[in-house]
Amino acid sequence: MNIRPVSDLRNHYSDVEKDVESEGPVFLTKNGRGSMVVMSFDQYRRVSDTVEQALDAADRQAATMPLRYSHEEVFGSVREMLAHGAEAQAL
Repeated sequence: MNIRPVSDLRNHYSDVEKDVESEGPVFLTKNGRGSMVVMSFDQYRRVSDTVEQALDAADRQAATMPLRYSHEEVFGSVREMLAHGAEAQAL
């Protein structure tokens, strides 16, 4: 994982560009916190194509199933999993 300060985008653009091409996405920080991710257009397209394919597959599967969950059921389940995960980490 390549992490650099966001100022490198201005001060060392060509180095950041080379890192993106050779190592993949570069994670930029501002004041020690995550600010943005820089990636090539091809890297972005691969990521977004993967997401689109997964969403298309989910749509196809949903079309074959009569079962539907409400917003409250889905997000309640996610919140419960997150709460249990936080409890498990505290142990």
